[in-house]
Amino acid sequence: MTRVLISAGEASGDIHAGAITAALKEINKDIEVYGMGGDLLRAAGGEVLFDIKDHSVMGFVEVLKKLPDIFKLKAEFKKLLQERRPDIFVTIDYPDFNMRIAKIAHEMGIPVLSFIPPSAWVWRKGRAKDVAKITDKVACIFPFEYDVYKEAGAKAEFVGHPLVDIVKPSMSKAEAEKWAGKEKDKKLILLMPGSRLMEIEKALPTLLEAGKLIKNQLPNVQFILPRAGTIPMELLTDKVKASRLDVKITEGNNYDLFSVADLALATSGTVTLEAALCDLGSIIVYKASPITFFIAKLVVKIPNIGLPNIVAGKQILPELLQDDFTPEKVAQKALEFLTPERNAQMHEDLKFVRERLGGSGAVKRVAQLIIKTAEDKK
Repeated sequence: MTRVLISAGEASGDIHAGAITAALKEINKDIEVYGMGGDLLRAAGGEVLFDIKDHSVMGFVEVLKKLPDIFKLKAEFKKLLQERRPDIFVTIDYPDFNMRIAKIAHEMGIPVLSFIPPSAWVWRKGRAKDVAKITDKVACIFPFEYDVYKEAGAKAEFVGHPLVDIVKPSMSKAEAEKWAGKEKDKKLILLMPGSRLMEIEKALPTLLEAGKLIKNQLPNVQFILPRAGTIPMELLTDKVKASRLDVKITEGNNYDLFSVADLALATSGTVTLEAALCDLGSIIVYKASPITFFIAKLVVKIPNIGLPNIVAGKQILPELLQDDFTPEKVAQKALEFLTPERNAQMHEDLKFVRERLGGSGAVKRVAQLIIKTAEDKK
């Protein structure tokens, strides 16, 4: 029986962890999957030993504050590698932490497969060489990512983007509109402040204020906030209530919701690409601590941070970052993108993004690659 230790540190990674686990168990129901993830990994039959609700963190300054917890988690992972020695260690994104554990696994002779590897094409290409030294396989989701890792000497394979398989509405449009409570002749805007607590604190109040400005200009609009599983419901209800903006909070069925919404106001992350695959455009926002943002500007080597923009190779959706992330600018861009001409262009651009991500089958290819890499080392 193949034992797979998997590590996904965020809500976006849990989506992939759950899909890969389901695909592994479809190939062989006796495969054992355990490690770090969330509700989706658990639902797919994986054993969640470390829940992402307790460990999700991003940003240079924010990571420093969480260092004691990170060191403790690293020690617990090392103990897990020793006591329940897996046949393979699979990392999913969450690079700063996962690559540290990958090095430990590599030194113990445990094969390592990196899926959604560190974004060397964003930060520094030299990092790809470091990853190549401690991994047995690098499963790349973008063609340009594959080129960088292949050049660095990694045993890389382009598997395609898993969201092409994962992101599919489960309801008809009529059913989804009824579930969402979408009213006829009203524009539906989604507020998506993020899946981390610090993102909620930094983004949600501004998005709610932007919503009020939009409502003033466009009375026939309604707002929905889909709750990320990592965020307590009470936190969201308190902030929405304080804003006095009429916002419905939903749970689950996000892809159905995306399929009937007109626009999203979203913190930069995987969710903007999920939305794009549902033909939903976003006003992409992000705010970090001043030090984190300053350092990021020094090291990030690409012009855009929004995934749809990166895939498109140009800015097709607005990015309002740091000081540009204000209620006034968010509202202005939202109203602009809801005009018929701009909206039509947006949908054409999103179609191009979907085409760039390749065909279906990525999740199955990753599952097969995991099993083969584990078996080759036995």
